[in-house]
Amino acid sequence: MSPGTYTPRPGAAPLPRMIAAQTALETRMLLRNGEQLLLTVIIPTLLLVLFSAVDIVDTGSGASVDFLAPGILALAVMSTAFTGQAIATGFERRYGVLKRLGASPLPRWALMTAKTLSVLVTEVLQVLLLTAIAFALGWSPQGDPLSVLLLLVLGTAAFSGLGLLMAGTLKAEATLAAANLVFLLLLVGGGVIVPLDKFPDAVQSVLGLLPISALSEGLRDVLQHGASVPWARAGILAVWAVLGLGAAAKFFRWE
Repeated sequence: MSPGTYTPRPGAAPLPRMIAAQTALETRMLLRNGEQLLLTVIIPTLLLVLFSAVDIVDTGSGASVDFLAPGILALAVMSTAFTGQAIATGFERRYGVLKRLGASPLPRWALMTAKTLSVLVTEVLQVLLLTAIAFALGWSPQGDPLSVLLLLVLGTAAFSGLGLLMAGTLKAEATLAAANLVFLLLLVGGGVIVPLDKFPDAVQSVLGLLPISALSEGLRDVLQHGASVPWARAGILAVWAVLGLGAAAKFFRWE
């Protein structure tokens, strides 16, 4: 046995391994959090089942689930990328977790990358669950899956940027209140359950520019009506993504 066989070799792990480990940790923390599960799984599932089974809202011709499923998928993206991420990151910032992680070998940009990957992993699980439930309720989706994927990615980027901006600029308690309030307001006025054409014309034009409206209506164009990529709605999401992520990168405070 040669000398030094068991000599420690201190040093940071390769960057991809660090990102993967942080992503796995972030995902486990998110899935173990009861409030996060309520936002990401229970509420979207209950809304899909309830409004598909009970004729509460006039969703137009065709099966209710054909209208509701795309909107609920959009709601799932918002609940994870915006509401859940904003609240979790806000309290991590308050308790000094982000400050300590920022001093570790993991670069700050890599930490944010891990958080984004964790959101994507969670969304995949959400989409699989909600899709299975929608099929059980009689959903008959149409359209191109790649168009759906594009919209979901743009929606995730838009909501993630807004969530990180809120978490990095407001106090944790303010983030908690504001994120939940925005979630409720967009649930009602974002075309998720109530069609936008039920609102006055002047209000429709404003609501149509919201990211949740662009995502829910874009998914509905593809999955319910079999349209190709709705570029106008994709453009709205892209603008929100650029503005949100850019503002978050500039104004995010780690302490």
